[in-house]
Amino acid sequence: MEKDTTNHSGPSGCCAGSASPPSATVGATAGATDAPGLPAAVDRATFQAELDRLRAREKAHTREGDAIAAARRRLPMVEVDAGIALIGPNGPTTLLDAFEGRRQLIAYYFMWYPGNPAAEQCEGCTWCATQVAELSYLHSRDITYAVFCQGPYDESARYRDFMGWDVPWYSAQDSLDTLLVGRHIGLMHLVCYVRDGDRVFETYWTTRRGVEVMDYSYALMDLTVYGRQEPQEDSPPGWPQPWGAGSGHVTRINGRPIAQWSRLEAGRSDDLTAGP
Repeated sequence: MEKDTTNHSGPSGCCAGSASPPSATVGATAGATDAPGLPAAVDRATFQAELDRLRAREKAHTREGDAIAAARRRLPMVEVDAGIALIGPNGPTTLLDAFEGRRQLIAYYFMWYPGNPAAEQCEGCTWCATQVAELSYLHSRDITYAVFCQGPYDESARYRDFMGWDVPWYSAQDSLDTLLVGRHIGLMHLVCYVRDGDRVFETYWTTRRGVEVMDYSYALMDLTVYGRQEPQEDSPPGWPQPWGAGSGHVTRINGRPIAQWSRLEAGRSDDLTAGP
């Protein structure tokens, strides 16, 4: 399959590789106003009545989500080769080994730009991967979570170390045609597997906005009055929407994925060409 090299997580028109730390106003200027709009101020009873009407829709949305999850649990599955090759910290390994002995495996397929510096690696995948930290709850349900990077192991593992991610990390670069058959190589994917002894089956996959399930930041933003502050949102006139407007990017500041800045300020090296 031909590799898809398009950055589907959005434009990255900022000056990649900038060494300047972000200012307090970066990302909140383009498209913003000095006095952003506000909702109408009402008494408590009116506020609660409006919230109750919205709550009914939220409950219906939750119930529909439950019904979709129930249907997902009833999907058929397709067998995949348990011996598909991966590269891990100890060298060559297999898809079956990535289960770490558990019954289920969730693999996030991390986009990668071989040879590019850290500042030019995928901001969308960095955004998602940064928010998956505590794995014990998944492990308690017999689920392993792992990152399958679409680039070389050594280079991408240095990026993992720079970011401080403590999750299982593999390179799937040489097996993508098999693992992502029928899908765009070079795009983020979230894929679920189950094993029956030494046999492995794929049970579900999603991509693009489907990977937002990993992302608590967006979920919390969606509860606030200004939401994600991105132009594609349906918001009232006057609501600030600077993120992604013009040449900006929704997950990048001053030419870098947002989460990289705190790592640099902590003194970590973002050199992907040398060992840690």
